[in-house]
Amino acid sequence: MIANPSKAQQVWAEVNLSRSSVYVGQPVSVSIKVYTSTWFTSGIDLGNIQVNKAFTTYFRSVNGSFSRNGKTYSNVELIYQVFPYKEEDVMFPALDITIETPPEGGYKGVKMKVGTDEKLIKVKPVPPGFETNDWLVATGLSVNDRWLGSLGDVKVGDVLERRIVRSASGTMAKLIPPVQWDSIPGLGLYPSRTEVIDNKGKTAISSSRTESMRYLFEKEGEVTIPEIVFHWYNPYQDKLYKRTLKEVKIEVKPNPNMGMLASIRDSLASQQAQMVLEAEEDKPFEWLGLSWKQLVIIGLVIAVFIYFLIKIVLRLISWRRAKRQAYLHSERYYWDLFRKSVRKGHHKEAVKAIYRWIDELELKEPSLNYFVQVYGTTSLKDRLQKEPTISGNLLFEKENQDWKKSRNRYLKQKGKAVVKTKQLWVNP
Repeated sequence: MIANPSKAQQVWAEVNLSRSSVYVGQPVSVSIKVYTSTWFTSGIDLGNIQVNKAFTTYFRSVNGSFSRNGKTYSNVELIYQVFPYKEEDVMFPALDITIETPPEGGYKGVKMKVGTDEKLIKVKPVPPGFETNDWLVATGLSVNDRWLGSLGDVKVGDVLERRIVRSASGTMAKLIPPVQWDSIPGLGLYPSRTEVIDNKGKTAISSSRTESMRYLFEKEGEVTIPEIVFHWYNPYQDKLYKRTLKEVKIEVKPNPNMGMLASIRDSLASQQAQMVLEAEEDKPFEWLGLSWKQLVIIGLVIAVFIYFLIKIVLRLISWRRAKRQAYLHSERYYWDLFRKSVRKGHHKEAVKAIYRWIDELELKEPSLNYFVQVYGTTSLKDRLQKEPTISGNLLFEKENQDWKKSRNRYLKQKGKAVVKTKQLWVNP
């Protein structure tokens, strides 16, 4: 049960941003503070808040208090960082926060809800002159590379692996751009699986990205692997930095067994294809931007809706059938048959119908004469005295309205409703 704070108690929440305008990839520290004029009886857990077009990470909560006008207030601060990854403005969403706090003068925690307003984060594009595929916002970056194999003894058909590790502070691994590997004549390039790691402390985050490339040496002679330059922008110093891996020259010796080159190339291509397949299998399933979990939830909601819709339709069909069956065995049905025969001018059918209708009435004597004598209009009684036998004239002349009035008298005396219908429910 969610309660509202009493008039004496004060409960509120607020959201503050460390900055309202940032570059793509630049973190915004988000402080969510919840206050009460008493105290909190349980912790507050908002989980990992989802923000469109940005990555979010939760750091920690901090308890505090302050005094105002002789009154002490307790507060809990939840600290997040938001990393925009698109050149589009980001809206930190409004929140409904459930807390437990005792009312003024009480001691037992009561569940309450407080809300916050949404906050706009303006996202600036990458500055002119910088490559978007090499843009990284970080407070520091270290770059290390390692060769698996001997660079001084390479012959045609050999494979060397180069592993580059970049460790960045103040950013997430997803925001570290991939290495731009240059194609080189005489070399086959076969990348390996990329490894990304985030290391989150109580106040800061760092990350690393490890990428490997396997080089297949296909021709003899000198091969130059060009330098690789990595840039990063430090927002606090407003400076652009770079780290450079120097070029590498390798002398490739001939290999008398050239037949193995094709076999090695096929093997590396096969491994590459398998790695791509495994990466696709590891990738979380998405359809129209929805995960498996979201699709299952939506499917269950639709299934429940369809189930209840079918139940409603079946009940309506059953109700209509029951109503139809009740009508087919009712006085009104035979009265409608009589009226229909009269309207179409079928004299014989009308005579049969009115006698069948009389059988459905609750009369002491089931006859037309008795019905007319008890419920008939004055004109219908006079007409019946002049013409005792029911005939077409008695049914189709002006006395037809007298039959209707007489039926209404019968229904009223029996305490039954007079149903007025514009359209007869009688099969043709």
